[in-house]
Amino acid sequence: MSVVRIGRWKVWAAAVAATLVGITLPAVTATPASATTTAYDTTYYKNAIGKTGTSLKSSLHTIISSQSKISYDAVWNALKVTDQDPNNTANVVLLYSGISRSKSLNGGDVGDWNREHVWAQSHGSFGTSAGPGTDLHHLRACDVQVNSIRGNKDWDFGGSAVSGATGSYTDSNSFEPRNADKGDVARMILYMAVRYEGDDAWADLEPNESTSNGSVPWHGRLSILKQWNQQDPPSAFEERRNDVIYGTYQGNRNPFIDHPEWVEAIW
Repeated sequence: MSVVRIGRWKVWAAAVAATLVGITLPAVTATPASATTTAYDTTYYKNAIGKTGTSLKSSLHTIISSQSKISYDAVWNALKVTDQDPNNTANVVLLYSGISRSKSLNGGDVGDWNREHVWAQSHGSFGTSAGPGTDLHHLRACDVQVNSIRGNKDWDFGGSAVSGATGSYTDSNSFEPRNADKGDVARMILYMAVRYEGDDAWADLEPNESTSNGSVPWHGRLSILKQWNQQDPPSAFEERRNDVIYGTYQGNRNPFIDHPEWVEAIW
């Protein structure tokens, strides 16, 4: 079921410069995400509507924690559906590069695609066990070598260009995805922070401002992720993916795809 949106979410990130009598006007900064209305607000999200801050986060955690879990082996076939190229159903679209690659080329060799944990496994020590290790809301098809370059790095701007992923950059402790994936990454990370609150067998996952989190259950940088959420609104590909995970695999949704404005409402 497609999400119905009232009022298109707009981000004004372009700098406005004009000179009048030698004076340059200040640049216009990005505006907060506008409120949206979805078909799920009176059903799935009914207990979250109207809330903000910790109350909203707590309500969303309760809502999205009701989910079916799949095995790590099952993730292979699931990604062939969730990440299917809308222009070529024999392919998947790879994260960080946007490359369309044959579904059959899943594996661990050069030229293959594999399963990228956007919230790095080591940031919470959850590995590939059913739960955060197999949660499709942060698992994406990714080129094997690009996945290795990203490793378990935190998120930030800058660095050197990533080979095989035009528009992505990396340095010693951070990774910057291409512009078309920035919002996707932000919303996946913040989904994980709401879904996994330490009240089950897994660690309490939280965003912070560090780019050297290592093996602690945190991911940074929150301020950058918030900026990326505004800069890159949910795409049709991302919305379809959310629907497929909800309707076919896990029975839960990423609320920040349906309501990107809830990022600012919580953080």
